[in-house]
Amino acid sequence: MRRNHYFLSYFLLLILQILICNYLNLSLYLSLSILPLLILMLPIRFGTVFAMLLAFASGLAVDFLSEGVLGLNALALVPVALARKGIIYLIFGSEFFARKEDISVRKHGIAKMSVAIVMAQSIFLLIYIWADGASTRPLMFNTIRFFVSLTAGWLLSLLLSRTLATNDHDL
Repeated sequence: MRRNHYFLSYFLLLILQILICNYLNLSLYLSLSILPLLILMLPIRFGTVFAMLLAFASGLAVDFLSEGVLGLNALALVPVALARKGIIYLIFGSEFFARKEDISVRKHGIAKMSVAIVMAQSIFLLIYIWADGASTRPLMFNTIRFFVSLTAGWLLSLLLSRTLATNDHDL
């Protein structure tokens, strides 16, 4: 049941990301993405290769169904999948892998979850903004865009993280 819950939530949030990209263009300074959260919250039993393939497919789906630049989200999301286990190890510790837990705000706390989300969002946004024409825009514009997008993405991801938690229902 947990596996079905996660992938159903993943699919619905992927659709939400497509809707955000299509209909929620508030500012040139805001690139709102929950894709890093989707990959970060992937159950720990799935390895890095699976996470990278899922990140590529999800990013390509968002690119194809919403934004005009095919491959932009995929390019930025695959490194998040590659760094996923490193982020988890750094923030939640090595015992996390020994217990084979999944990430949960309720179990690990808002502070640790916030740091993990900020790290994943930062990797994503640095690559996304760079690939989205960083050489054609001033550094100040890109810096403001990074911090505005990071703040909004962190807040939205923190709000949605409970949706993807597979073990919050057990507590």
